[in-house]
Amino acid sequence: MFKTTSTRILVIGLVYMCVGLVYVEGLAYYTEKPAYIESCRIHEPDFTNCSTRSIQGFLNAVIKGIPEIEESFGPLDPMKQDQLTFKQEDSDVASISANLTNLIVRGLGKMVVKESKVSKKDFSWEDKIYIPRLRMNGTYKMLGRILIIPLHGSGSIFIEIDDLDILMKAKTRLYEKGGYTFYNVTAVTVKLEVGRVRTYLDNLFNGHSKEVERSTNEFFNENWQDFYETLRPLIVETLEHTLLDLLRKMFNVMPANFFVEDIPNSLVLYGRKTRLIA
Repeated sequence: MFKTTSTRILVIGLVYMCVGLVYVEGLAYYTEKPAYIESCRIHEPDFTNCSTRSIQGFLNAVIKGIPEIEESFGPLDPMKQDQLTFKQEDSDVASISANLTNLIVRGLGKMVVKESKVSKKDFSWEDKIYIPRLRMNGTYKMLGRILIIPLHGSGSIFIEIDDLDILMKAKTRLYEKGGYTFYNVTAVTVKLEVGRVRTYLDNLFNGHSKEVERSTNEFFNENWQDFYETLRPLIVETLEHTLLDLLRKMFNVMPANFFVEDIPNSLVLYGRKTRLIA
């Protein structure tokens, strides 16, 4: 048994070495830069354009499927979200509590990185991202008021957003692993601009009146800007949670050195050694 197990471990180790992957304390990371990543130097004038191309190339590979990321995060498009709960109170637009479950999010596979800036001071990021269409389907339970309409219902929901522009800010902390410098993404915030929002909530009044349900959904879509303001906290929370989880897992397996050739290590940047297995 010992001989068989040892042989198996050796074979697995050789396989990962061949594809440029190494395991450290149970975590895989790349030791050879893939062709889809463009290396940039932060002190060169064209760095932002280079960084934008590099991050887009990495994202395209993630969308197609990088096993080490997909194993922990799951498919990016469609993406599953088990549950989201949100409340909005003391608002002129709405006072509402809602619970959304079994969410399926589609459209993240069409993400375009319009610009990717990296701070020379702390190596945090500011990215501009565009998604042509984002759609969320799931089930909901809702109680409260939206605009002038009292709501109490549960059923299926879809939210569809056209021309979604995202300004994403990501805080990072550098750390070392196996002689490489890595990004630990510690926080993500987003600001959104949208072109159009369409929604439909089934069983809005617990099935008491399908005609009122239909006219209410029509009213929401005719007044979508106001209705979107009600949904904005939910959409922001969904994107922040999703992007934080995704970025952590993306940059846990790919050294920061591959993206920024002249990135300092944590000892140089912070004045003390930082080692973290994220």
